[in-house]
Amino acid sequence: MNTPTPSDASASASPAVDEGRPSITPDDRPSNRIIPSVHTGTGPCIELRRLHRFFGKTKAVNDISFSVDPGHVFGYIGPNGAGKTTSMRILATLDLPSYGDAFVDGFSVVNDPEYVRRRLGFMPDSFGTYRDVNCREYLDFFARAYGLSGDDRLRRLRWVLSFTGTEGMAEKPIRGLSKGMKQRLCLGRALIHDPAVLILDEPAAGLDPRARIQLRRMIRELADRGKTILISSHILTELAEICDTVGIIEQGQLLATGSVEQIQHQQASHRDLKIRILQRADQAARWLEPLDQVDSVVVDGELVRFEFHGDIREQADLVAKLCGEGFLVAEIESHKKSLEDVFLQVTEGLVQ
Repeated sequence: MNTPTPSDASASASPAVDEGRPSITPDDRPSNRIIPSVHTGTGPCIELRRLHRFFGKTKAVNDISFSVDPGHVFGYIGPNGAGKTTSMRILATLDLPSYGDAFVDGFSVVNDPEYVRRRLGFMPDSFGTYRDVNCREYLDFFARAYGLSGDDRLRRLRWVLSFTGTEGMAEKPIRGLSKGMKQRLCLGRALIHDPAVLILDEPAAGLDPRARIQLRRMIRELADRGKTILISSHILTELAEICDTVGIIEQGQLLATGSVEQIQHQQASHRDLKIRILQRADQAARWLEPLDQVDSVVVDGELVRFEFHGDIREQADLVAKLCGEGFLVAEIESHKKSLEDVFLQVTEGLVQ
């Protein structure tokens, strides 16, 4: 079988054609049995390279590039209409880029879509089904569509029903399921062929708090099993709890990427500081007030509270100068920005 290697597929990004995806000859079609459950290469498991998607004059995705390492969870943060779903649909081979390319396990979504699909499970933000289909039939249909058969298919069905907690609902029609159970079933559909990569578009939308907690636990367990996960949400606190890396997207542009801690430090140009000064707090406050990086100084006994404009290194320099002036700094507390604070700061000027 003439199977392209990931290194072949990782050629430089090129504009997509409007006529549709390039076809793969019958001899090149992947075997139904070859479905890797973990990353098979040495580079990133997900990679977007200068990805663009235009709808007329609208730039839904505007020059986005990022990568996700194997076994990591990448959180895609942005409001509705920011470009999250469009770029995720391109990764899932449901749409073509206007320019640029995306890669899954080293294979191009433009040139090698069939190989991408066998390495990827996609959970859309909504899904439909036939009215009277039950959960087992629904999952079995997709297992067969991915070429699973015999004991392999039955084994995957049992595992997915157990992992998603839907085994008790296996014979029930999907139409009678709660929103939370439907989301579990949709996750099961994405997992049925044991893919290396999962693309989850707003999986927690509409779920109650208990269901969201359970979903977060499942996602972390999947990452611990070696799955690489791209998950989108506008519920920022949830992504902060489960993601190794996050990307903030607005109006089709990727504005910041990194770990939550890194982005918070990068954007921490304004933080609230509380310093405990022994004996001479009033004098320390008067020393601080003229500084350009300091605002709103308040003294409360031994505590001096103020707004500080600067990064973490500049904060350390300030404390060192206080000590150098002879003030006895007993304690310092810095209020770290939440992910919501960072998001609002990063997107300021774009969101109207």
